[in-house]
This record gives sequence, structure tokens and C-alpha cells, in this order.
Amino acid sequence: MGMQTLTLFGSPHPISQNAVVPRHAMSRSSETSFPTLTTISISFSQLQDKNADLSFKIEEGFGPNGLGILSVTDVPGYSSLRRNLLHLAPRLANLPKEVKEDLEDPHSRYNFGWSHGKEKLESGKPDILKGSFYANPILDTPTTEASLIQRYPSYCRSNIWPRNALPELEVAFKALGKLIFDIGLMLAYHCDQYVSKGMKIHKDEGLESILHRSRCHKGRLLYYFPSQQGVPDGNSLSSWCGWHTDHGSLTGLTCSMFTRDGVEIACPDSAAGLYIRTRNNQIVKVVYGKDDIAYQIGETTEILSGGYLCATPHCVQAPKGEESSGIERSTFALFMQPDWDEKLNFPEEVHIHKELIPSNAALTFGEYSEMLLDKYYHQKQ
Repeated sequence: MGMQTLTLFGSPHPISQNAVVPRHAMSRSSETSFPTLTTISISFSQLQDKNADLSFKIEEGFGPNGLGILSVTDVPGYSSLRRNLLHLAPRLANLPKEVKEDLEDPHSRYNFGWSHGKEKLESGKPDILKGSFYANPILDTPTTEASLIQRYPSYCRSNIWPRNALPELEVAFKALGKLIFDIGLMLAYHCDQYVSKGMKIHKDEGLESILHRSRCHKGRLLYYFPSQQGVPDGNSLSSWCGWHTDHGSLTGLTCSMFTRDGVEIACPDSAAGLYIRTRNNQIVKVVYGKDDIAYQIGETTEILSGGYLCATPHCVQAPKGEESSGIERSTFALFMQPDWDEKLNFPEEVHIHKELIPSNAALTFGEYSEMLLDKYYHQKQ
């Protein structure tokens, strides 16, 4: 796929070094010192049309001068599927302790089933504020091959569902995950059309093909427990989710749902939400509609697209102030990523994770991601 020309995130694409955030989309709110931008959006009907030329929008959202995110609007059936699943997050999180323990899978490094307090915050303390439920919404059992399950437990182990305690979770999780996946594939097709204008994409090596044949996709239902004292480290910009860049291909995101005592409410702090660090090191707050699906580019896509599609670091800030006391937040992300056997050819000079990856390395996605997990997750335990 013309790997010799690509650059990884951390080494700005030549045309992005002087990137500027588009002013037309920018506003400043009195509650935050950072500009607020609305994502570039594409309607479902546009996305569905394979003959539509969406290159300009893809470039605006995902290109070297973009924010690494865009949103898809007017997706039929999406809003009810989102609501159905996010309303189940508090119910899952409040199941009896022994039920949740049965949903844990330490062998997968808690990458299947229930996870709470297993991740660490930027401060190094265990993150007890949020709980996560992970499952592959496309395949319950990605493989039955024992050697693969042992080698890549984060991807190859089977889903664990609370079929007795909360049977509706499996149905809602798979329905929303599959929809976000299908829309993501449509978006990947148009990403390939854009990238192919600048570099040759060999047959079956485009983003759409890679994601279509993968068995590695992973959904994450996130629930942030209500805090009576407000959020610890509430003054930190990354108080709800630390700065990171997704290492997969494409991440589908729902808009968060906020509740207090089980009743849906608007977010009480307009400064709370998603923040992105742009390619020229500017921090901006990014917003999109409640009924839109947002998609973010991951590092792997940046590698495979030769830097035509770019990943950006991002974090999430929790609501602050008295009004944030007792607030629950639920959200869902679908990590679309290559198969564990998919070969990734790295360039001679790697600027991210360079301490892990030798020059001109050819690793499978499974090998690459396990190396990252070993260094940045497992060894912290």
C-alpha cells in the first residue's frame, strides 16, 4: 500500500505543520478557555451513495488539517438503539457484586466482559470512577483455535453476557454495535476513495476490505458512577478520560447520556466533553449532535493510508461544580480494527511507540496491539 511514504502520528504530515483550525466552525464559550468546534458532518443518504464524491468532507474531517473526527447524521433507527443501550448501563453497573464478578475475564486483560478499577488514571491511581463492559458485537466466538485464543486473548476470547441477570443487554449491545459497524464500513469506502486519489491502494487492501474481513471489532459500554463530591481531579482537562490516541482503525462514538436518579438530563457543565489536540498542538472542544454517530481515526489507519487520514490525541473532561454532584454518564464506543492476522508494514522511521517497533517492521495487528498492551496497560497492573 505504498508504505514507504507513510508517516505515523507524532511526526506531522508536511502539509499539516502550519495547520489552522477552520474559523467558521469556531466559537468561544464563557465557561471554557478553549475554542468549541462542531464536527464536519455527512448525512446517511450521502454516505449510502457510492457515486457521491465525499473527498472534500473526508479531507476536512480526517485529513492532515482535520480534527481526526467527523459525524454521520440522520441514520435511520439509530437514536432509539442508542437510547436503549445507554439506559442499560446504570442497570448493569448496579448489578450485585457477585454477578459482575462472574462477568469478569482477567485472562483477556479485562477486554471482554465487565471491568471496574482495572485501568489506571494518568496519576497512576486505579480508575474507580467508571465501569466498562466489552464485547464483540459482530461475533460471539471469533475463533475456536486454542493457540490463537492463548496468543491474542484480548481479541480471540468469547463474549460473556449476563443472560440471566440482564438479558436485554446482549440484544441492545449487538443491535447498536452492528449499526455503527455497518455505517463505519460505508464511511471506510469513501475514505478509500479519498486516499486512492493520492496513493495506489491494492485490491483488498483498502480500509473497507480490511475492516469487513476482520474478526477483531470491540464494543465498549461505559458507565461513569455518580460522585457525591463532584469528580476527583475535576480541575483536570482529562478528568474523565486521559489523553490518548486510538490505536485501531476507526472508532464509532455515541453522544453521552447524562442521568441523575435515573432521569435523563442535559449535561450541567458546557465545558465538559470531548477535547482534541490538533496537529499544530492546539486544544479544542468538539461537539456533535445527540443523534449523530461520530467516527474518529486511529493510528493504524494513519499507517495504512500513508498519512492521508490522521489520528489525533483526545481526552474527556467531566462536569465540574455543585451541579455535577450525583451525575451519571453512559456512552458507547465501537473500536473497528484489523484482524489479528492482518499484516502492517511500518516505515523505516517510526515516530510513535518507536521504542517498541524496529525500522521497517512487518507486524500483524495482533502483534502490534499486544506490544502496546504489554507496555501501556499490563505492566502497570
